[in-house]
Amino acid sequence: SNARCVSMLQALKSFVRDYKTPADKMISRDLAAKMNKQIDFLAECRPLGFSMGNAIKHLKFLLTQLSPSVAEDEAKSLVIEAIDAYIQEKIVYADHALVNSAVTKISDGDVVMTYAYNHVVLSAFLKAHAQGKRFKVVVVDAGPQYEGRTFAKKLLAAGLGCWLIHINAISFMISQVTKVFLGASAILSNGVVISRAGTAAVALIASSRNIPVIVCCETYKFNERVQLDSITSNELGNPEGIACSWDGSLKPHMGGWQEQGNMHLLNLVYDVTPADFVTMIVTEVGMVPPSSVPVILREYMRDT
Repeated sequence: SNARCVSMLQALKSFVRDYKTPADKMISRDLAAKMNKQIDFLAECRPLGFSMGNAIKHLKFLLTQLSPSVAEDEAKSLVIEAIDAYIQEKIVYADHALVNSAVTKISDGDVVMTYAYNHVVLSAFLKAHAQGKRFKVVVVDAGPQYEGRTFAKKLLAAGLGCWLIHINAISFMISQVTKVFLGASAILSNGVVISRAGTAAVALIASSRNIPVIVCCETYKFNERVQLDSITSNELGNPEGIACSWDGSLKPHMGGWQEQGNMHLLNLVYDVTPADFVTMIVTEVGMVPPSSVPVILREYMRDT
């Protein structure tokens, strides 16, 4: 989700750089109206994530603060600088601080489990390995994305040994695991974690064995919304993904599924992990329990 948010902000920055104010318009209002059209187009291509929505909200607030009398070049420079500052402060620097905190939770002899692919979790593992900590990693993978394969390849390339297992083998490996590190696409005000579908299953099994579940998430992904399940609000992925194997070929038993009039494939991109399954949330402002999310939201919203 970080990559999507940064790409969106870079695209909006290019739009601002190319923007020209009509003769009869004020840049503070016209730029916001034109930018809304760009955002609507992006949302039509793919639903915006929570982090992208927060970034857009911050950008729109900035546009409302522009003086009507400000010159076009000056206004564009202010907006571009604000976008660059948001990327650096809320994403790049936040990731560095988050990784430094997460590394302290990895000790010699640990067997840590993670699910799918998350850049911050990967960076924490690689940094701990570079510091000489001796630990093992269990990477849990599942379709239709099979992102865990990429995660495992990067660990192996860095010389860090790991196991790559399918999600249905968690119960077999969980007895050896000492900690679980998970990424997040968003964390809502009631402490639930929105992440790649399958995350909740990993957290549930670890929690049932009293294994610490540590979620790594930047504060710009925190959202004041409340959600109790993954049905009321979610993103629908390509249904073909469920019908295909990891190599993209159609599963033998799924042949001709399109002709079945009463059969519909539902590919939910995200799931909801209840706060009860999460031991700790690692952010750039510190490590907090899920119950402290409203406090961070209040302080974060006040600062922005």
